[in-house]
Amino acid sequence: MKAATATLCLALFAASTSADPLTCNVSGYKALPGLAAAAADNALTVTWDGEKNQELRLRFTVNGGVPTIADLSVRTKGGQWSTVASGATPDYTVVSGLRRATDQQLKPLIALGVKITPEVLDQMRWEAFWDSPLNVPGDTVAHGGSTPPVQGVADQPGLPRKPEEITRAAASFQVTSCDVKTNGARLEISFPGVTLGVFDGRLEYQVYKGSSLIRQAIVAKTDQRAVAYKYDAGVKGLAIQPKSQVLWRSNTSNQWVDYQFGGPKNDHYVPLKTANRVVAAETSGGSIVAFPPPHNFFWARETEFNLGYNWYRKDSDTTYAIGVRQAEGEEEASWEGHGPEDRRQNYALYSARPGTWQRMAVYFYVSAEAARPSVQSALAYTRDDKYKALPGYQVMATHFHTGMVRRLQQLGGLEQTIPDFDLMKGAGVNIFAPIDGGGGGGAGAGDLAVPVGNREAAPAAPRRGGDRLKNLAEYYKAAKLHSDKNFLILPDEENTAGNLGGHTDFVLSHPVYWTPTRAANQPFVEESPTYGKVYHVGTPDEAMEMAKRENMLVFMPHPRSKGSTGYPDAVKDKAHFQHDNYRGIGFRWGMGVDGSETRLCDYRCLTLLDDMNNWVANIPSAPKYAWAITETYQKGPGDDIYANNPVNYVKLDKVPTGDDWSPIVNALKKGDYFWSSGEVLIPSYSVEGTGAKRTISADVEWTFPLEFVEVVWGDGQKTDRQIIPATELPAFGKHKFTIPFDATGKKWVRFAAWDSVGNGAFVQPIKLSAATTTTAAQ
Repeated sequence: MKAATATLCLALFAASTSADPLTCNVSGYKALPGLAAAAADNALTVTWDGEKNQELRLRFTVNGGVPTIADLSVRTKGGQWSTVASGATPDYTVVSGLRRATDQQLKPLIALGVKITPEVLDQMRWEAFWDSPLNVPGDTVAHGGSTPPVQGVADQPGLPRKPEEITRAAASFQVTSCDVKTNGARLEISFPGVTLGVFDGRLEYQVYKGSSLIRQAIVAKTDQRAVAYKYDAGVKGLAIQPKSQVLWRSNTSNQWVDYQFGGPKNDHYVPLKTANRVVAAETSGGSIVAFPPPHNFFWARETEFNLGYNWYRKDSDTTYAIGVRQAEGEEEASWEGHGPEDRRQNYALYSARPGTWQRMAVYFYVSAEAARPSVQSALAYTRDDKYKALPGYQVMATHFHTGMVRRLQQLGGLEQTIPDFDLMKGAGVNIFAPIDGGGGGGAGAGDLAVPVGNREAAPAAPRRGGDRLKNLAEYYKAAKLHSDKNFLILPDEENTAGNLGGHTDFVLSHPVYWTPTRAANQPFVEESPTYGKVYHVGTPDEAMEMAKRENMLVFMPHPRSKGSTGYPDAVKDKAHFQHDNYRGIGFRWGMGVDGSETRLCDYRCLTLLDDMNNWVANIPSAPKYAWAITETYQKGPGDDIYANNPVNYVKLDKVPTGDDWSPIVNALKKGDYFWSSGEVLIPSYSVEGTGAKRTISADVEWTFPLEFVEVVWGDGQKTDRQIIPATELPAFGKHKFTIPFDATGKKWVRFAAWDSVGNGAFVQPIKLSAATTTTAAQ
């Protein structure tokens, strides 16, 4: 296409349409086989090769300033087009509130001697966990209360919250133009001129050669200083026809459920607690399946309750809508937390830092097939919400406050079972690591006991305390009773033992008996006639000495947030942090989640991972790693495990049995594992060569279309990276990346891969040395 045609003025008013005049910038468009766009007669028509030998077609017009899907059709190649939808338009609403820093963040900083200034608060607010901007009036409880008003910061008032802090709005469109761009093997179509509450931006569609996916997103920003928000998205104007129905699988019964428009119109949408976050519209021409991004749609919570992430709405006798949504609270009136706070205090929403482009996406899978097989095809992108088994690897999920012993005892004894085990096994996890430890009844730090729905009844007895060593013995016994050759419960513990700074997870290689305090005249190690060797830990040096002797590892969960605010930065120069058994941080998306991120937990987690490796780059210390954590409590049937649970793929041929878990600890200590959200996998990775000339080699496989891979490195002071675009690669692909790497001046390096949805995987950093010839992380 010649440059002279870069701007096409579509002002040909066809008698058969009421479309507005439309100007499309196509300077970034390049026609490819199986991926094409054409502008004519007030319309932009996009065609592309989909899955199962099908071809898809989207024809866009603008009507009254609103981008409209005038035609969405599908056909078997060479066959007749079948219309799946026509006259459909995007449906978006947003609810925004005020992002506050919380006193849970403030307390550790004050203890560190940090002066709370407007600048500190502006940084803290984006990593808040216990904030709940839509909970009016809110409560001034320990975790949920905000910091008091600070002079000079008008957007950091104290509680109670006020109704006028909240803005509710539907999208408003004033579109007159579009942009069409080829990006590898995809087309990106955007319509500027969108307002959504406090946000201004554009409506964007992406289609992918070889995939039947359509990504619809409002990409917008705000200049307000302290915005937290949630969005609901979908498509409306779908025609009610004789064969029309909305179909989903219930997350409670696991049975197919349908709605066939026999009732009156809905004034509001109908929330659906679907399995797998998926709803389908079946039409006379095929099906449209709607679902959210599988992981970055979810901010941090301490439960996996399914709050109903889909919806339908009958708008009239002739049209309806479907989509995705987020609730405005936990929706469980009787749910209370591990302390006096109301669970509604923990519903933080997304963060929208000023000027950042927030991506509010919904995905549609389009097929000529009926709804049920179309849903199954859509679920292939999350592998049916299951972590794929990889030869030579075991799937490890960590940091769960299960209250395992207490719950088993309530049910009749340690031989009973709890839903957590089946849910983990069903998701493909074969190393399950709670962090209950030796708190009363195996509760550990932050036990949660809740009488909700089909959860077990709350105990009458206190949830903490008792004989710690006895509690540990029961914890280890229960873990062993419910482990077998294919599924191991690794009984770890979250604790603040030895003043290590913030919260820390102790990862065990075998049962260890210890207490988190030591009296003045008490020995560091003593022999117990019941438990054998017992440690009493009172200092950081003693904690790390125990870790060294007993082959334990230390990771910091939720760093720079919650009770670890200010850490590990405050201890980066301490001997215990630099110790080789202090392996690094827990990595979980959701805390401080920001819709502008193209990598999960980029702003808080990945930045810190790279910072840590620069801190230790010039000392004789191993690299620092990040392992996947979840930070949720007890589970029940219907909980959405996959969406909220990153995992570690640990390089092990088999699951350890008995009381020797050292193969896991040894693999973690060497970095023989990779972090994954589930959709992207890195089965092998190496850094080869000597001196300045190195080569990064990595095998990657994925489901959603890949976005990019990257090589990230540091020189001990700053971090840099090389990004290799991968948009030309199709969905459901595999590729071996071989990337030349100049190691001059670089102290460490790591590799990561991210898909178009923000899902990804990364390997652990490797320290570079001139003598290294081949260093393999996996």
